[in-house]
Amino acid sequence: MGSCGVQAACALPCTRAKIPQIPGRLIIGSWQLKQIDFPMWETILELEPSNATLYADESIESELVSENQTKTFREKMDSCIEAFGTTKQKRALNSRRMNKVGSESLNLAVAKAAENIIDSKGVTALVSDAIHDDSQDNSVYLPPCYADAARPEDVYKFEDLLSPAEYEALQSPSETFRSVKSEDILKMIDEHSHCSFVIEALKSLPSNEESRDHQARCIWFLDTLIKFRAQKVIKRKNALGPGVPHIISTKLLKHFTCLAYNNGSLRNLISDSMKAKITAYVIILALHINDFQIDLTMLQRDLKLSEKRIIEIAKALRLKISKRRVVVAPDMEEDHKLGTLSIPLPSAQTADQSKRRRIT
Repeated sequence: MGSCGVQAACALPCTRAKIPQIPGRLIIGSWQLKQIDFPMWETILELEPSNATLYADESIESELVSENQTKTFREKMDSCIEAFGTTKQKRALNSRRMNKVGSESLNLAVAKAAENIIDSKGVTALVSDAIHDDSQDNSVYLPPCYADAARPEDVYKFEDLLSPAEYEALQSPSETFRSVKSEDILKMIDEHSHCSFVIEALKSLPSNEESRDHQARCIWFLDTLIKFRAQKVIKRKNALGPGVPHIISTKLLKHFTCLAYNNGSLRNLISDSMKAKITAYVIILALHINDFQIDLTMLQRDLKLSEKRIIEIAKALRLKISKRRVVVAPDMEEDHKLGTLSIPLPSAQTADQSKRRRIT
């Protein structure tokens, strides 16, 4: 028979140990662990008092009761999870607490920044700035427009769409488009790997080497923009694929996403306003590819937009809208909306003006 000294401090009833049950009291002391061997099936460990001492300190009892009463239900549940929860429950608890701390820190930082701006500019100045921004014709989501340009290609400058460094980085990934053959295009159509506008643009690539290279780079970037727009959240920088140059990935994340705080981390979110911005850039790039007249109906279907929405964006870009019959099958024709960028530009049309025109 072996025995060992165990220091025990227990406030809960125990069914296996022979401990005196006295409600509301702490039993603290030294106990002897006695081992009883049974011949056939089990060994039972029985706890016997050696020199246990019973403390009836009312202050200890009152402190525990008051502390328990001040805890909320959530805090009590968290304490139970900390003591008896599974690994998965404890991990979820730690994650929730970290998110709470992160959210509070972010809210404090935003509130502090807003307070500093208000202190430096004043409420009146902020209101006047907001009114001034709303009254401006140019939206922050549209490319820079040079309304007094003498040529269509200068209204929306190509350099505002792609910088020289970004344009240079497109040489390698656009090689597939530059060297595309008719059988490759047929394969793209069968596999539905590219949208209709890209397929039609590849069919019309010029034979001149320099012009073909320029068109291939523009088509590749337009194809990337359309695929990028179809996503909702970008979790990693390499989410676009290994073939996208780093400078292009950085451009897409910087100019066409907004940061969102979720589950303790910042993510790049493609919001509805950013989707509208991408649509505007796609239209402008398509104009540069297609001699400043594009099939808006085809782009609308590639971008999965309504006709009303793409017409609104096209008018905001000051395109002239027209209609044309297009052959879509040997024995089928349908009406397509065309967008043309021509000089002089039509006057900018706001949403209120279009509503009044419909009413009258």
